[in-house]
Amino acid sequence: MNAARHTARRPHGHACLAAALALALAGCAQPPGIPPDPPAGPQITPASAEMRAHFARVESNLKGQGLLRTDGGTEDAPFVTRQLVENFIRIALYDEYVTTLSGLYQRETKSRLRRWEEPVRFNLEIGAAVPAAQARRDRAALADYVSRLSRIARHPMRVTQGEANFHVLILTEDERRAIGPRLAELVPGIGQGAVRTIETMPVSTFCLVYAFSEANAPTYAKAVAVIRAEHPDALRLSCIHEEIAQGLGLANDSPAARPSIFNDDEEFGLLTRHDELLLRILYDSRLSPGMTEEEARPVVEIIAAELLGEDLT
Repeated sequence: MNAARHTARRPHGHACLAAALALALAGCAQPPGIPPDPPAGPQITPASAEMRAHFARVESNLKGQGLLRTDGGTEDAPFVTRQLVENFIRIALYDEYVTTLSGLYQRETKSRLRRWEEPVRFNLEIGAAVPAAQARRDRAALADYVSRLSRIARHPMRVTQGEANFHVLILTEDERRAIGPRLAELVPGIGQGAVRTIETMPVSTFCLVYAFSEANAPTYAKAVAVIRAEHPDALRLSCIHEEIAQGLGLANDSPAARPSIFNDDEEFGLLTRHDELLLRILYDSRLSPGMTEEEARPVVEIIAAELLGEDLT
């Protein structure tokens, strides 16, 4: 799969409250007998409404083809140790994109093993124009998913409202186009190429994540994932699953990976058992950040065989 300007309209009561605080409650009371105006909901702009309609059709089409599966593929997509090893090498030790000054370009390149060494502290920012009920669902989904990932990887991860190093932004079209200043606050030193890629994200990109290292270290220090608020529930949850897992170090996709969300065919919408094993391998203490494919492969073969309980053939 592939702030912030707020467009929510302020209800009349907010202006009254501000004046009341400044003037010690003088002259701002609602006239008797006239009910107050109801609170205004989020303002849906034409651009955002168009995106909502588009991605509703996209999700419907994908589901109509039997894609965005949530069953995990245990019945019809078995895999053996050799496949798990090769999929891990391709997904964890290759990059899907290269970043230049003018933006992000898809080109698979060989890399090194990268992951988080410090605890991962997630913070979710949801744009003001996102409906409240949707925001509540997304907060619950992220909390459940982060708890699951921490158990799988055996690495400390939690959602916090305090200081965070992994930021998840769920924004409408208009909010995302204006997110540059907020990105600079969340990730000091973020390159203009990354900001431009996020602000001008084409409709063909469902969501994306950037993970940043300090001084080219093989460990991550910051990450930011950007997800379209206009996605229907299934597509939005799929983005949460894939982008966060990729931001933990499973950075590439592979057409051979199945059952997996790390495959651009969209067959699976949520993290599978196969993907859990990839994450467990990545955070195994026998592997070290910075390892090359040649250094990591023999260790990965041992870990994968242990996890699946079978010998390599």
